[in-house]
Amino acid sequence: MSRRKPWEVSDELWAVIEPLLPRHERRYRYPGRKRIDDRKTLQGVLFVLYTGIQWEFLPQELGFGSGPTCWRRLAEWQTAGVWEELQQVLLDRLRATDRLDLSRATIDASQIQAKRGRSSPKVGPSPVDRGRPGSKHYVLTDENGTPLRVALTGGNRNDVPQRLPLVDTLPYIRGRRGRPRRKPRALYADRGYDHNVYRRRLRERNITPKIARRGQTHGSGLGRTRWVAEAAIAHLHGPRRLRTRWEARDDIHDAFLQLTHCMNLARRLPAF
Repeated sequence: MSRRKPWEVSDELWAVIEPLLPRHERRYRYPGRKRIDDRKTLQGVLFVLYTGIQWEFLPQELGFGSGPTCWRRLAEWQTAGVWEELQQVLLDRLRATDRLDLSRATIDASQIQAKRGRSSPKVGPSPVDRGRPGSKHYVLTDENGTPLRVALTGGNRNDVPQRLPLVDTLPYIRGRRGRPRRKPRALYADRGYDHNVYRRRLRERNITPKIARRGQTHGSGLGRTRWVAEAAIAHLHGPRRLRTRWEARDDIHDAFLQLTHCMNLARRLPAF
């Protein structure tokens, strides 16, 4: 049995994605050129995401459609909020199959270089890369390392203020009887997120902060729990298009980021 390529969308996954895509009724009069199939276009977007190829070099013989068509479709789906809806569905299914543990969460971030988009709001001089333009990818995971939320900011943004938006934007995760879960009981982070004000704000949300203190020697033991976030970032940067930012527009790079998040969630479900 041949292994499925990462840009191929299975029938089971497509059955979940297709109802979330915007509908386009073809005009009766002057219908124009027939719209390229959404599934093939999505696979073209995934091909660019995983291989890192430029849009204009997308192989036509694979049947994905042209690079500009895939680019426009990705921008359209990002504007329509398709990836957020898909993440909601996948998180619900993960909880329904008992593959989600919200007893504690872990947050971490990673810097990437930005080759384009220097004037974008989510590109800034990186303090860890000699001031070169860069962006940051944030990830919030559950106890098992399943990514719950991902976010994009400029490379010069402080890590501390990004903690609350990630927690506050967590969706209500259903899938089991009873009240839907939304917030973890505890949040683990390294000393880069240490700040007394934000510790207090987490407690106001009934979340226990487990954050290493600045100025203390290493060896707090929290690394035995935080490593799942580092592993999640490694999986997030598996596609070549996310290892270096080549997109000038923030929404396109964020679309790649959110789409990768969806694919990583789907791989944790045996049905997909």
